[in-house]
Amino acid sequence: MNNDEQHAAYTVLGLQLRSPLIVGSGLLSDQARNIRQLLAHGAGAVVTKTIFPGCEKTHAERIYAIDTGMLNNTTYSKRSVADWLTLLAQFKREGLAIIASIHAATPEGLGELAAQVAEISDCPLELGISCLHADDFTEDTPERVDAYARAVKQRTDSPFAVKLSLGQHLYERAQAAQHSGASALTLSDTVSGLAFDHDRQDVALGGVCGYSGAGIKPLVLAAIYELRQRGLDLPIMGCGGVGQGRDVHEYLLAGAQTVQVYSALHQDMFGTLKRITDQYLELRQVSAKRAMV
Repeated sequence: MNNDEQHAAYTVLGLQLRSPLIVGSGLLSDQARNIRQLLAHGAGAVVTKTIFPGCEKTHAERIYAIDTGMLNNTTYSKRSVADWLTLLAQFKREGLAIIASIHAATPEGLGELAAQVAEISDCPLELGISCLHADDFTEDTPERVDAYARAVKQRTDSPFAVKLSLGQHLYERAQAAQHSGASALTLSDTVSGLAFDHDRQDVALGGVCGYSGAGIKPLVLAAIYELRQRGLDLPIMGCGGVGQGRDVHEYLLAGAQTVQVYSALHQDMFGTLKRITDQYLELRQVSAKRAMV
């Protein structure tokens, strides 16, 4: 397989990507330097840390490693909207493949934020409305998804994905996103998790937090597969437990168009990204050779 074949285009949210591997939203994508370096080291695109109007942190954001991944109590970016708008304008001038993750306390507020981003950048959006441990989160319902997605669609023509968590009424929530104008889904956000710090004999990170890692991958694969079996044709960015090239391959087999990676990058960020990408390309070569036999 030649180099051009190895770097076939993948499409999501109007972006033509040379790799299906997208760096998901989190602490690592809150820094402009990291974003630029992740793209330089092979990421197809990077999703920013979630931009949130008037975000004020009242706790130290931390992660807690467990055997099957990590817990985190992080929510939204500490950067102001104004700071992010300046950065997004710079990224646009540099031609970088960026997806802006955004959220607000109300659908109307999210529509206004989406409009502000669209004024200075043509980057697509990801609606980070389903962070289960955020202070402003309420039960996710199809009606809530519809309200947020519709508010964004009314204020901008920018393509956007709705990031959903696993849970009840997933198909109905996915349908609500599609019917309200979403161009894609991201599945899944973190799920609720808890661990105990045995040195301190207390709950790690102070309580229930967001869990990500290898443990949720089979659940997300099943959810994507079932959505496809039920006829949902909206593009999906699979997300959860990606640490090897085969994980990328399996998400694509399940019906995802692209794949997000995040938690694994907390160890040897750039080296891990390159390793996963190389492993996926090798698997892709093997699959192509088998198809020719």
